[in-house]
Amino acid sequence: QVQLVESGGGLVQAGGSLRLACAASGGAFNMYTMGWFRQPPGKERDFVSAISWLGGLTYYADPVKGRFTISRDNAKNTVYLQMNSLKPEDTAVYYCAATRSRGGTTPEGYNYWGQGTQVTVSS
Repeated sequence: QVQLVESGGGLVQAGGSLRLACAASGGAFNMYTMGWFRQPPGKERDFVSAISWLGGLTYYADPVKGRFTISRDNAKNTVYLQMNSLKPEDTAVYYCAATRSRGGTTPEGYNYWGQGTQVTVSS
């Protein structure tokens, strides 16, 4: 059983940056594919990015390509999401997710979820 805790959200102006972190406990972190999803108010939860067990493979949703970077530090049991050039449309609750499988780009591919962290980008 893996527990995930996100941090790093907040309020930022358009064009600014934030770095989200997700600390994992209770499992063999380096055996989990990790993902980030986001859920804007009144909308569905959408895929943002994912990273493979050892970090060799990364995936990004089209709206964030070139602006967001996912990384992981297996020694610290933490996955990060560096978000640059933020836009108002990036405003959402951001969730960290984990799975022992390949994961993929849908929420159904992940078994474990954090509580979410709010990111608000003002124009």
